[in-house]
Amino acid sequence: MRLQRLMEFLVITTCTLCGPLAGSTGPDDRPITDPKSIVSASNPAARPVPIDDLYYTRSAFGAAWSPDGREIAFTTDMSGRPNLWKVRASGAWPVQLSQSDDRQYNATWSPDGKWIVYQQDRGGDELWDLYAIPSDGGEAVNLTNTPEIREQDPRWSHDGNTIAFGYKTKDGAQYDIALLDWSTHKVRKLTNEQEPGYAWTTVAWSNDDKTIYAGRVNPLFTDADVYRIDVATGKLENLTAHQGTIRYVGSALSPDGRTILLSSDAKGGYMNVALLDVAGKKITWVTDIKWEAFSNSFSPDGKHFSYTVNADGLIDTYIADTSTNRGEKVDLPHGLNYFSGNPNEFAPQGDRVIISHEASNQPGDLWVYDLASRRASQLTFSAIASLLATPLPPSQIVHYKTFDGKTISALLWMPFNLKRDGSNPAIVLPHGGPTGQMVDYWNTDAAALTSRGYICIAPNPRGSTGYGLDFQKANFQDLGGGDLKDEIAGVDFLKATGYVDPKKIGITGGSYGGYMTLMAIGKTPDIWAAAVEEYGIINWLTMAKSSDPSLNEYLKGLLGDPVTNRKIYEDDSPITFIRNEKAPLLVLQGDNDPRVPKEEAQQVVDILKKEGRVVDVHYYPNEGHGFVKRENQIDSIRRTIAWFDLYLMAKTTAQDGQAAKPPQ
Repeated sequence: MRLQRLMEFLVITTCTLCGPLAGSTGPDDRPITDPKSIVSASNPAARPVPIDDLYYTRSAFGAAWSPDGREIAFTTDMSGRPNLWKVRASGAWPVQLSQSDDRQYNATWSPDGKWIVYQQDRGGDELWDLYAIPSDGGEAVNLTNTPEIREQDPRWSHDGNTIAFGYKTKDGAQYDIALLDWSTHKVRKLTNEQEPGYAWTTVAWSNDDKTIYAGRVNPLFTDADVYRIDVATGKLENLTAHQGTIRYVGSALSPDGRTILLSSDAKGGYMNVALLDVAGKKITWVTDIKWEAFSNSFSPDGKHFSYTVNADGLIDTYIADTSTNRGEKVDLPHGLNYFSGNPNEFAPQGDRVIISHEASNQPGDLWVYDLASRRASQLTFSAIASLLATPLPPSQIVHYKTFDGKTISALLWMPFNLKRDGSNPAIVLPHGGPTGQMVDYWNTDAAALTSRGYICIAPNPRGSTGYGLDFQKANFQDLGGGDLKDEIAGVDFLKATGYVDPKKIGITGGSYGGYMTLMAIGKTPDIWAAAVEEYGIINWLTMAKSSDPSLNEYLKGLLGDPVTNRKIYEDDSPITFIRNEKAPLLVLQGDNDPRVPKEEAQQVVDILKKEGRVVDVHYYPNEGHGFVKRENQIDSIRRTIAWFDLYLMAKTTAQDGQAAKPPQ
């Protein structure tokens, strides 16, 4: 997800996002959108946004305060690669700390401020190593150097002697917590998970560094607990033991060590924020809503804590007073507003927080919010000037009924200056996951397509997060079934607007969105005129044999055991239906993808070529699950636009001088 900028607080209008939620208290009372209420606004300045403008606009994320509160480290792809940078908290030109062709995430400062530790993989393989670099600049040191082990999410002890981190072997199906001795770089495992697919994460160190508070979650992310772990012995104590399927997800420990800030869906299957008394294990609820509320951090002085609320794909930040537990919303524009800080978004002095803002038509940035003055100052500037001068339509949140009466939310992008004459092309954008949600993030692909005249819709079908646990579980053992029908109901909504030509509808997505693209063109071939799938699954049975073992445990949770439930795997696999497809298909894939191996893409291409269908494929070297190198991002969107231009608009040339003929 690319972060956005918080520029022109009141000048850039995102009020189209306000209407659908007016008076809504949760998913149960979402108002249905009248398709005829959708309009294409007139804008004489509208033009296709140049591809380079979109993809030379940077991302900025993963912020971390220095111990003295004077500097902030973060990751940005300003150089074309997600590398480690830092900037003065008061504002200045950022300084690049490390340069690598590989991505660098999750920076965190040592307690003495001399070092910054982060994670880096190789060519997108997700086999992360932990690195350390002097905070004033210097040579990076690989602390772990283990090509067959994932080491990620580092967290320093208070005394600076130990780093806790996530640990998984390449062939392992579990994530554990391990400890690295800073002086010797020796590693020992703290947990020893035996259940396949379960994962441990560090929540916090105790003040005396003798205890680690941690989370343990099942493969499906439907059941979780908070634990206390003795660092010396590894002895475990479950602080949230419960019956049934409930998530208790810890995020922070209060400065006095008495309270854990957490999120839980114990209240009817909807995530809410709560406080857990460590000694008595009593829970005090902070929120009681049917949207998603997630806890964040305590301020260093213990006077405040923070949380966010995701209401139908819009996220707001809240800061609460610990004396009352009442949260006050930070006054920022609609879109995605969320805290950023590793391990804490509060400055060491407790007077400021780092907040990120983005929206579908606003590239995002990090901002520093002053608690006393209640004012935010922009810290990073991601957008290039020419992008700011190009009008981009904002997304709209729409709601429609699907085949069985469920209400589906979707983000809709309407190009400027369209006629309501049923002549316009449209593209469906299924999201990844399926345990995920399409929210109002800075979507470069949607911006590129919409500014070129394509109406785009991104539904949140059953299986999506954000609408309660029951909705999240509604596609279990039915992947590509009810959720595909929810996507198709989005097509029906588009047709009902009067703008869309039913013969000019395309579909494109990545990961589970790529899978959904393949299922769509195979199971409902007459709907689609063109498709572009990125790193999608063609066969769940082959995925179960070749993908990462922890991901396979997640898959078993969704579909069951591949032996006893073989028919479900077959019925839910695109390979069963792909020979029915009629839409020309473009396949884009990373060579080093550890989640959806290259072999999945090759199966699609081989089958369709044998059938004599229109299919093309391009593989990206040194890319994993998703494309992070700028030149590959640019190449993939150019290929996508050219494909849709040719098969939906019958163009022989495309914008920016790019040939619409499918690239070879």
